[in-house]
Amino acid sequence: MYREEKASGEACLPAIDGFAQPTHDEAARQGYVAQMRKVIMTDMAQEMRAVYDGTVEPSVKAKTGDAPGDAIAVRKAMEPNSFYRFWSSMRFNAQEMVWGSVLDEVERELPKMIEVAEQAAKVSPAGGTLRLNPDLAIPKAVSSLDIHLMPGCFHTEFVKNDIAVGAIYARGTQVFSGGLRKTKNPGKGGVADSIAHYLRIKYPNFKPKRILDLGCTIGSNLSPFQSAFPDAELFGIDVGAPVLRYGHARAESRGITAHFSQQNAESMDFEDCSFDLVVSSFFFHEIAVPSTKKILAEVHRVLAPGGVTIHMELPPTKAMGPYYNFFLDWDAYHNHEPHYAAFRKQDPVGLLEEAGFASETCGLVRIPDRGGLTDDEFAAFAHGESEAPQHSNFSSYYLFGAGK
Repeated sequence: MYREEKASGEACLPAIDGFAQPTHDEAARQGYVAQMRKVIMTDMAQEMRAVYDGTVEPSVKAKTGDAPGDAIAVRKAMEPNSFYRFWSSMRFNAQEMVWGSVLDEVERELPKMIEVAEQAAKVSPAGGTLRLNPDLAIPKAVSSLDIHLMPGCFHTEFVKNDIAVGAIYARGTQVFSGGLRKTKNPGKGGVADSIAHYLRIKYPNFKPKRILDLGCTIGSNLSPFQSAFPDAELFGIDVGAPVLRYGHARAESRGITAHFSQQNAESMDFEDCSFDLVVSSFFFHEIAVPSTKKILAEVHRVLAPGGVTIHMELPPTKAMGPYYNFFLDWDAYHNHEPHYAAFRKQDPVGLLEEAGFASETCGLVRIPDRGGLTDDEFAAFAHGESEAPQHSNFSSYYLFGAGK
């Protein structure tokens, strides 16, 4: 299945991303869904805020003498409102439509993609590795429901050596964000690219040799770190075998040397002090707070002295006002992310300190998306010469982290 493409005669795999391609009608549907999400998350969201400010909040004040004081109070006030109910229904259905819009193309090409993934595991032309553990117990946070409403979540296997949910995730996330991303720096941006280049610019003497990504899914956040730190070894862990198979094949076909392993981050098999940089993206809000504490303790264990850990997450509750907290926490009630709101109520710096990190090394920062700025503008931010935009759809990211 693999083909010879390099002058040296090394085996090259076909790009696993290239198999699942939409037909004309499927592409039209995906474009429609992406634009519908944009309308829901921008235009309709602004109209809903106007409804709250102009009608709902004044009504609560008239009855109680005070405006709703937190997200729960705002949600209780908004739930009877017809505009909110319509918006919420639209958002829920659009989320399901994201995944539904890519299922046919994935199913159509699944046997070929499985064959590529199997060849990648045997040949590994880029020198990466894939370690799976069929005896690993899938955590309840993953196994009990389809996170993000994605069919099969990250772990479900329908056939032998399955990669279906990896392909669904790869294609679906493109539809999910396709209408929302704004770029003036083509080919750049996204969570990992923004974090990696922020670190590279702000801390020019920091040159990690081994980087670990927690909850890596299909490994999308590994290649940007290779771009920023080309001498680093890349590692990614996840509990889902299908996403790891897909991620390994994807990395191998792109010539990226990455080491994927099926592990629960609460108890990793890596040696003490074995990584210089440990990262994650949108990971902790999908697990219970007790699990978060265990994982951060493990991060402290595997991080080498002088190393850094940094995690992109949702803004903590205390950093936002009642209405925006209500808006963000919609996912906790309707998007199969039940730990979302509980995580946001935590103090991320306090969680790091509890895990063993010295308080003076811990911090919380908001950075802009690199794709939304020119290179000069992004560098100016990293040097402290400008501020990141307020948190919204892919415009900026909240990071919490620490050094050891």
